[in-house]
Amino acid sequence: MYRRRFLGRAGAAGVAVGSALALSGCLADPYDVGMTATGFVPEEVTVEVGDTVVWENTSVRGHTVTAYEDAIPEEAEYFASGGFESEAAAREAWSDFGGRLENGDRFSHTFSVPGRYDYVCIPHETGGMVGAVVVEE
Repeated sequence: MYRRRFLGRAGAAGVAVGSALALSGCLADPYDVGMTATGFVPEEVTVEVGDTVVWENTSVRGHTVTAYEDAIPEEAEYFASGGFESEAAAREAWSDFGGRLENGDRFSHTFSVPGRYDYVCIPHETGGMVGAVVVEE
């Protein structure tokens, strides 16, 4: 189920519980994709056009979120942590840890074109740390 739809359906019960938690200082900001030591969780997320996906590094290892330039819709805006305009630039910058997200750091991107967006964590690519965002209308 879509995270945003679930939150919308949670209704008054969620508001009551959330309010109590917020008052106690225990409510954390939600994110869509976590980064463990070896992978994105979940590996694939489905959202709607116009939705913003938030990634959070939930591990102690440094990670990136880097779109595969040839694996996103042709009309789509490129995305990468660090704000790079191309996959080549993101990969080149990694030699100086460019785009690195430390524990607790977040990166977000708003998707305006439907389709599949495959992405990778550059330093952990050989270990299979890849993910996908599927954007539906």
